[in-house]
Amino acid sequence: MKTKLSSRFWVALTLFSLVGQVAWVVENMYFNVFIYKMFRASAADISAMVGASSVAATVTTVLIGALSDRIGKRKLLICGGYLVWGVSILSFCLLRVDVIEAVFPMTANAMSLGVSLVIIMDCVMTFFGSSANDAAFNAWVTDSTDHTNRGAVEGINSMMPLISILVVFGGFLGFDLNQSESWTWIFAIIGGVVICVGVAGLFLIDESKIEPTKTGYFENLTYGFRPSTAKKNRQLYGMLIVFALFNISIQTYMPYLILYYEVSLGMANYVLIMAPAIILAAVVTAFWGKVYDRKGFKFAALAALTALNLGYIVLYLTRSTLPVFVGSLLMMSGYLSGMAVFGAYVRDFTPEGKSGQFQGLRIFSQVLIPGVIGPAIGAAVLSGAEQIVNSDGTTSFIPNANIFAAALAVGVVVTVCVLAVKSGRQSGRA
Repeated sequence: MKTKLSSRFWVALTLFSLVGQVAWVVENMYFNVFIYKMFRASAADISAMVGASSVAATVTTVLIGALSDRIGKRKLLICGGYLVWGVSILSFCLLRVDVIEAVFPMTANAMSLGVSLVIIMDCVMTFFGSSANDAAFNAWVTDSTDHTNRGAVEGINSMMPLISILVVFGGFLGFDLNQSESWTWIFAIIGGVVICVGVAGLFLIDESKIEPTKTGYFENLTYGFRPSTAKKNRQLYGMLIVFALFNISIQTYMPYLILYYEVSLGMANYVLIMAPAIILAAVVTAFWGKVYDRKGFKFAALAALTALNLGYIVLYLTRSTLPVFVGSLLMMSGYLSGMAVFGAYVRDFTPEGKSGQFQGLRIFSQVLIPGVIGPAIGAAVLSGAEQIVNSDGTTSFIPNANIFAAALAVGVVVTVCVLAVKSGRQSGRA
């Protein structure tokens, strides 16, 4: 029998997942645009920023995930974390060339200093965001669900990145992203919303019914990294490796995607073109979690990967609006459906009572390894990309379709790995 979840759970899941993903979308997709437009960042700069943020997210999730198991308090970390996360986002309002020149009048290159400050503050913001979202919130979701409903829950959770992209795209329509004042308003609005959600969580979230672990903090911290733990949970650890490859494929193109649409394809109206694709992909993702519950991992994962790889092929081969729309729809549907399927599988095989400790391992697969390797692959294939001269005399690179060819190569490897996976469902291995 399927376990029924309360309406408050669904509201909390939707609100915290959506707003958290809005903040992550701005970081993962628009910080790249911000640093590119405001500080003339190179592909190497963008790769360094994504990599540094990935390391920060992983270390934070390992430390705070173990702490949440030790104290047995998810709600405190979620709500308090969202409050300080919002404050850290507000701080980006000060990252402007005129402010940097006023605060550091002796600097010889405000643009270069701006790149460094954005990377540093991105890591600070990531610390608070990962504490609240990656560590505490995701552990709370695992605690609150079981193997009868995780596919449906993960379908909603995994569609939120697409919904958040739509929200961000729509919200950014009224802003000229070439103007620093626009970015000030963007960071102020998003930071304020994240703070409000942290307050709302005090009334919406029910504390997880878990007992604080009796083992020490250091023991919790190292539990998931022990060979003995891996031996007991071979299917989980094997899937985390495949999940890492999947996310490497995504991160090969994702940091450069908006720039590719706008700069390479010249789609000034890319938001209006992408919105229908995002809506359709979100619907597919919400549905696909239920497919996992009914059909199992292998069927759901292979279908998602097929759509993803077909999307890469179409985007690599075409440049006109309609086929780019089709390719983007396939790519986004495969990406988010795959996230739902892999996420549900990992939750199914996470040992009971240790979900906080295992969030760090999940982030290794979802953020750290892909965030370092994927953008580096993208930067490598763009190393010889065409350059343009900006109005102020500086130069910027033009992303090209090679990022999709590189992503496809990794996607094919993931597909082969999934074909070798044994079917099966299990929850709560020790």
